[in-house]
Amino acid sequence: MLIGIPMEVKPQEFRVALTPAGADALVRAGHQVVVQNSAGLGSGFSDEEYAAAGARICDDPEEIFRTADMIVKVKEPQEEEYPLLRPGQILFTYLHLAPNRTLTRAMLDRRVTGIAYETVQFADGSLPLLAPMSEVAGRMSIQVGARLLEQTTGGRGVLLGGVPGVESAHVAVIGGGTVGTNALKMAVGLGAQVTVVDVSIERLTYLDDLFQGRVVTLASNPYNIARATQWADLVVGAVLIPGAIAPRLITEEMVRQMRPGSVIIDVAVDQGGIVETIDHTTTHQDPTYIKHGVIHYAVSNMPGAVPRTSTFALTNATLPYIQAIADHGAEEAMKLDPPLRRGLNTYMGKLTIASVGEIQGLPCTSSEDLF
Repeated sequence: MLIGIPMEVKPQEFRVALTPAGADALVRAGHQVVVQNSAGLGSGFSDEEYAAAGARICDDPEEIFRTADMIVKVKEPQEEEYPLLRPGQILFTYLHLAPNRTLTRAMLDRRVTGIAYETVQFADGSLPLLAPMSEVAGRMSIQVGARLLEQTTGGRGVLLGGVPGVESAHVAVIGGGTVGTNALKMAVGLGAQVTVVDVSIERLTYLDDLFQGRVVTLASNPYNIARATQWADLVVGAVLIPGAIAPRLITEEMVRQMRPGSVIIDVAVDQGGIVETIDHTTTHQDPTYIKHGVIHYAVSNMPGAVPRTSTFALTNATLPYIQAIADHGAEEAMKLDPPLRRGLNTYMGKLTIASVGEIQGLPCTSSEDLF
C-alpha cells in the first residue's frame, strides 16, 4: 500500500503523523511511504531521516493526496484540503466530526473511507488512539494554566503550589477520565488544592484511592460543578463523550461567579467544549480571550505545542493500526479488529457513526451492513 504523510496545515500545528521509525517499520513490511517535504521539521525530524528510513520525499501535497491509497494525518482536513480527497481513499486521523458539519459533508461527498483515531474503541470503552494525546493535553492544561495565572499574562497572580504560610491555588477538574487524571497528577504534584468532579462514583473511588485522599471528589451535578468552579483559580474541562458533542456543563452564570483573573482551560473544545462562554476555538498564536473577567483558553490542538513528545506518543499508538490497514486493506482490517471497526466514521458516501448522525440530522448506516 502507498501511504501518504502530508504536512499539517492547521495553524500552529507542528506534529506529524508518523516518525521516521514508523516509516521504517512500514517500508520493512513491504509498503511505500511518501512524506511531504519538511513535514517532520516541527517535531524535530529531518527529510534525511525519513529518506534513510526508506520513505520518498515529495514537495507537492497534491501529488501525495492524488497517489496515496491511505492518507495518515494528525488533525482533521482543513477546508483547503477537502478538494484533494478522492473517492475510496482511506483517511486515518483525528476527525472530530460531531461539531463540524462542513467536514462531515465533505467526507461524504468525496466518498472517503474516514477512520477516526478518537472513535477507535475497546470493548471496555477505552480509547487507545485518543489516550496518548489526552495524556499530553491533561498534563499541559496544568502547565499552561499555571502560566496564565501569572499577573503578567492577566491572571490573578497566584502561584499554583503556593509557598509555606501562603495558601496554594485551587484547581477544579471537571471529568475524571484520561485528561482529568493526568491534570490531577500534575496539579497534585505541584502542590495545588484540587477538586475533581465526575459522573461515575466508581471512577471517583478509583481517583480517591489513587491520590490517597489528596484530591476532593464530587459527584457531577450542577450544584457541585458550581461549587467547584466558584472558588477555583484554575478550571480544567475534561469531559468526553466518544464521537459526540461535549455537554455544556459550565454555564455562563457559573463563569460570572468566578473570580476575576481566574482561568478556564477547556480541553474538550475540539468536541464543542463544556463551557457555555467558549463559543469559538483559539490558536497557539492567540490562545486566550477574557469574558466576565475570566481568562478562557480554547486551543483545539493543545498537544501541537509539544510536537516532539506528541508525535512519538501518537505513532506508538497508531502504528499497529496503520500497518494492519496497509497489510489487509481497510475493510478486512476492520473485520479482523472490532475496535478499529468502531473507528469508521464515513464509508463510500455513507455516515457510519450514529452519534454524529443524531447531532447533524443525517442518516446513518451501520458498518456491519456495508461490509
